[in-house]
Amino acid sequence: MQLQQLACFVAVVDEQHFTRAAQRLHLAQPSLSAQVRSLEREVGGPLLHRQRGAVRPTEAGERLLPYARRILADAAAAAAEMQRVRGLETGVLRVGATPSAGTALLPPVLRRFHDAHPGVVLHLSEAGSRDLVEQLAVGALDLAVVVLPVAAHGGALATTPLLRDALGLASAADGPAPVPGPSAGPQDLADVGLVLPGEGYDLRATALAACAAAGVEPRVVADGGELDVVVALVRAGVGAAVLPRTVVDGAGGSLRWTALRGPSLHRTVGVAHRKDVPLGRAAAEVRRLLIEQTS
Repeated sequence: MQLQQLACFVAVVDEQHFTRAAQRLHLAQPSLSAQVRSLEREVGGPLLHRQRGAVRPTEAGERLLPYARRILADAAAAAAEMQRVRGLETGVLRVGATPSAGTALLPPVLRRFHDAHPGVVLHLSEAGSRDLVEQLAVGALDLAVVVLPVAAHGGALATTPLLRDALGLASAADGPAPVPGPSAGPQDLADVGLVLPGEGYDLRATALAACAAAGVEPRVVADGGELDVVVALVRAGVGAAVLPRTVVDGAGGSLRWTALRGPSLHRTVGVAHRKDVPLGRAAAEVRRLLIEQTS
């Protein structure tokens, strides 16, 4: 059965007349009659008593009528719901971010989006870039803020750089500086008690790679915390951590920034999504806001 066939059948029953039903549906009467005959062939028998001056449903027509009305009502409701989704009145948006981007870059963007579209539910996922890329690839996320470059699954992901974020030594603002002077080189990390985030963090890999490139053994004083724990330990003076400038700036003056010298001691943060799946309106809007925020 097709929706057009059911709509024609219901209109004829309501109007008790083929001509008036055709006018109601803005169809030519022969087209409407053909739709009703096609429906009757599909159900295997007549649905209407065609009498001069009035049309009445048969017993089969009476049985079909409430189902037809329900199907048409459900179809109209589904169309209205899809219109609301397209208009960003409702729906779900699944966004992923690395912990540092999730705390520094994403909140103001999602605040703007939520203020404009409060009916869209935000599902957030916090993980390292590699895990976020995997979630994008299997369709578990619509959009993710990651550290570039990423392993793009054979070119299946589209990425857009957002900002270049310097990495430096973060230490407690009310404690002693981790090194003398305004900046430090990777070789200076041997003399600094480091607080390292857990396995899977891009920041952990970057800090250890910088030490290895400088031929120094890092002196780790705390290992394995989530980013908010790392920041809290640094703020408490337990040690220093290699953190992005955006995280230090967002700490409300409780952290000191010491620049790190070296070509690899920065990172590029970008937004990624699948190429083969068109972005929904909600994801496209958050992507636009991210680009606007960082331009």
